[in-house]
Amino acid sequence: MILTALTPRAALNKAFRKQRPSRSEIDHFRENLRAMLEKSNDVESEEFHKSLISTFLLNTFYSPNHFINTKADIDLVVHNGVGPNTPVGILIEAKKPTNRSQMPQLHAPNTKALQELLLYYLRERFSKDGHNLDVRHLIITNAYEWFIFDANVFETEFAQNKALVQRFIDFEQGRLSGTTTDFFYKEIAAPAIQAVSCEVRVTHFDLREFQTALNRVDPSDDGKLVPLFKILSPQHLLKLPFLNDSNTLHRGFYSELLHIIGLTESKKGTRRLIGRKDVRERNAGSLLENAITQLETLDKLNRVTDLARFGSTRDERLFGVALELVLTWINRIIFLKLIEAQLSSYARKLPYPSFLQIKTVPSFDALNGIFFQVLARRPEERADDMRARFSHIPYLNSSLFEPTELEHETVFISSLQDEKRLAIYPSSVIKNSLGKRRSGEMPTLEYLYEFLEAYDFASDVGSTEVQEDHKSLINASVLGLIFEKINGYKDGSFFTPGFVTMHICREAVRKAVVQRFNSEKGWSCADVNDLYHRIENTEEANQIIGSVRICDPAVGSGHFLVSALNELIALKAELRLLQDRNGQRLKEYSVSVVNDELTVTDEDGDFLHYNPAHKESQRVQEALFHEKQALIESCLFGVDINPNSVHICRLRLWIELLKHAYYKDDGALETLPNIDINIKSGDSLISRFTTDVDVGRFLRRKKLRVTDYRAAIRTYQNASSKDEKRDIQTFIDRLKGDLRTEIFDNDPKVRRLYAAEAELIASENQQVLFEESEAKKKARRLREEQLRSELRELAANIEAIRSNRIFQVLSSGVLNFRRFSLMMENSSDSISFLGIPRMEFP
Repeated sequence: MILTALTPRAALNKAFRKQRPSRSEIDHFRENLRAMLEKSNDVESEEFHKSLISTFLLNTFYSPNHFINTKADIDLVVHNGVGPNTPVGILIEAKKPTNRSQMPQLHAPNTKALQELLLYYLRERFSKDGHNLDVRHLIITNAYEWFIFDANVFETEFAQNKALVQRFIDFEQGRLSGTTTDFFYKEIAAPAIQAVSCEVRVTHFDLREFQTALNRVDPSDDGKLVPLFKILSPQHLLKLPFLNDSNTLHRGFYSELLHIIGLTESKKGTRRLIGRKDVRERNAGSLLENAITQLETLDKLNRVTDLARFGSTRDERLFGVALELVLTWINRIIFLKLIEAQLSSYARKLPYPSFLQIKTVPSFDALNGIFFQVLARRPEERADDMRARFSHIPYLNSSLFEPTELEHETVFISSLQDEKRLAIYPSSVIKNSLGKRRSGEMPTLEYLYEFLEAYDFASDVGSTEVQEDHKSLINASVLGLIFEKINGYKDGSFFTPGFVTMHICREAVRKAVVQRFNSEKGWSCADVNDLYHRIENTEEANQIIGSVRICDPAVGSGHFLVSALNELIALKAELRLLQDRNGQRLKEYSVSVVNDELTVTDEDGDFLHYNPAHKESQRVQEALFHEKQALIESCLFGVDINPNSVHICRLRLWIELLKHAYYKDDGALETLPNIDINIKSGDSLISRFTTDVDVGRFLRRKKLRVTDYRAAIRTYQNASSKDEKRDIQTFIDRLKGDLRTEIFDNDPKVRRLYAAEAELIASENQQVLFEESEAKKKARRLREEQLRSELRELAANIEAIRSNRIFQVLSSGVLNFRRFSLMMENSSDSISFLGIPRMEFP
């Protein structure tokens, strides 16, 4: 066996590395670790040091959630639960510091300590009381030096070795010539370890090398302790989820956000449903109740065009309209928090690092001004007072900060009453000046600001610094999970865990890309590895990947599309196709998807951290932004019957772009493209038009070319002003409206309706020279009745189509007809994502 040593930092999950421990956690860790090392004594026994290690781990990390003690002959075990009957998760072999001969060395690992650890592992896995599949890590330590093995290594190299397992079973049952543990170490374990020919990765460190950091001579020493703190934590050693893991709901953030909105979660069978609070528990100061009050006071409900989609009763409709408005406002506010976090992470000082605070934006009306008079306008177009007060807030060119149709029909956030107060959530994260949880009431807007300020939204900075104010991280994946739950309030929602979307997208995207290259180039590559060795022309390869079309027909919060975007970026990096804007490859960087998050590290393993003053950092940031932009615009499409889902999906994609936003030469932040045209509202299970509709005649009559339409789409995506965007949208809508009319008028049902009407009229008004026989008269009347029945059915069918929501969506240019889309987007080779039939988009 050959050991490859990993430093604590290199051994950590990249997503976990982004977590910033609090000041109190690091200080507590330093104090306990220093105490253990100070008490260590070379002349003391192994039992003495075993006790020190156990005390250190319990006091620092594992008490009270995990039980630590000896087990049979094993020096120490850490259980996955609170009691000794829970499965063992960590095996520890402890040695006294002076027992050097039994401790492994990187160049000579086959010593008694490793042999003992192998015996303990096999007993956990295969003894009569064993079959433990929950062992996560195995450790050898003498209190100073630590060797940490992932249990996967022991499973692969030893548990899957059938001959070794059989020898172990024979030994345990006394069928071999020796029965002592020394016999096992010498005759079974040592040869098995020696036979491992591959390199085995092991986390290795000596605590004595951290003595300076433990003494904290300099504040920067804290950063040196962070990887050590994480490597010994239960999140790493027991592989527990952590709060910015996309598989994990941040219950505290979620529950208090529901309270501020005015919602409550209840359980019905196996489902968790979200709804309006009970009448006795409602608070007029919540955003939802405040919005409902304004809708009723101003009699706005009947102004809503598509009111039926919000429910069948007045109460259901009031709740549905108010909730959609509130979610729109919350989306914008949280996006503002993400902007704050992103800008403050850049190497440039802002006049107002946090602009979402009551002294800066003191009312709902002022917040409305931030939405539409600041973020929606270029600095030079803002009113003088807004330009002076908010010069540091960038213009983003995002339709997220354009009024929605529902806002135009009902109310804006400026209509909410500022004087309303909201009771503070009993388990609120907000603290008073003494550091104790606040209680009582607060003005709703101030409460919302302080609630959001209590969390850290800078989840993609990749810093190893200590979190001085002990804020929990809230990243885009966690936000997506929360909004998905709120969005599915009627029937309960199922948020697909990150590890599932990551696996599905990895398999689907890679297979689709390989198939596309094989189709375009006539190759027969079996996988990405084959593809890597065939690609010669980088520009052509990028164009082929850019021609892949991915659609999620029930997009929800956009989780699958974000996962697909990340996988496409990682795949391009793996194929060495990731380039900057000058065509130079980003060869010094490692790009991968970890825990459903895109991570970028440099040659030293450090996370990419954007510094506008650094030329290389600027180059990489620009490259990632425009790679993402190109893939979102060209490859990713989504549809959902729920308009709220559409808004959230767009938000998620904008957030992904915002992560790599950069400053241009003029000092302005790069604006976001209009990606809303790719994510539309509609029913993906209904298709109005057949796939063989011929639109060639229509295009010729309109003197249009496919390239004209594509150019219009590109112009819309990169429109630099609202006027330009509106003009292009009008052109696209008119084109689709005309096409819809053309296709509808030539629909077989419509043509049959006209023909049946003509036949019926002719039959009813026909003139005959001679009186009909009774048989002919009966046949004619029967035919007329058949025609009337057919006409009623056709008329009802056509009217249903005209009034159906999907028809309204089509007539407004939201979804495309299959044939038209095939011609316009040349997407006939679009992939069938997740096994669901492909949808076509503008």
